[in-house]
Amino acid sequence: MKGIPHPQSYILRITKEEWFRQVFSIKKYYPGVRRRWEPNAKILLVRNSKNGDSFVGYGTLQEYTKKDLLQVDEQKECESMRWTGALFFNELFKFDPPLLLKETFLSGSRVRGRCLHGYPLNERQVDLILNRAKGLCDIHKIS
Repeated sequence: MKGIPHPQSYILRITKEEWFRQVFSIKKYYPGVRRRWEPNAKILLVRNSKNGDSFVGYGTLQEYTKKDLLQVDEQKECESMRWTGALFFNELFKFDPPLLLKETFLSGSRVRGRCLHGYPLNERQVDLILNRAKGLCDIHKIS
């Protein structure tokens, strides 16, 4: 709809295999970056591979819960890992195969590696990435 602003979207870079499996199994991610996490924002997930950083999927944010409002065990883990809280996804999709960043408009960008974590994207940029993924990947909805 025209006139209704879309929430800010972001890239999150997943560094550990455990966190990669976790996000797709429980549809939850613990970010270490502070951002204005809004419902319905698109969160694009990136992971490093032997061929370079790749988009591995994306999700639509259901809600963000600050660490102080999480269960005590989650609060402790957030403290030790310096996470700000938890992102809960209402929809989550996985790309097979992953979409290499160099196959997107980001190929000419200086944004690389850990600088991708928390990188903001506008609606047009998200659409460009997702359209590219539709052309090069199978996209599987995670239930």
